[in-house]
Amino acid sequence: MKRIVWLIIAAVTAAILFYVSRFWYLRLWPRDGLFGVDALRPQGGLVGQWLRGTDLAPFELLIWAVGAFVILTGLQKLYDLLNPPPE
Repeated sequence: MKRIVWLIIAAVTAAILFYVSRFWYLRLWPRDGLFGVDALRPQGGLVGQWLRGTDLAPFELLIWAVGAFVILTGLQKLYDLLNPPPE
């Protein structure tokens, strides 16, 4: 049962990381944003939107990749902490 929960957590995390990247192509909700929140636009690409107008904008993909690596590493560390290997 724990594996199913962790699998769902990993899938949701992957979907969120995919949404904030520039590779999101699905338009699943109306133009006014998810639940009416303008910041959650349907075309994704939130990292590019957050970095627009800064000197870091050309490095959007690199920043997203490093952030995804850090988030997934933290998730793996949490899993290892909560599920020690059997002796």
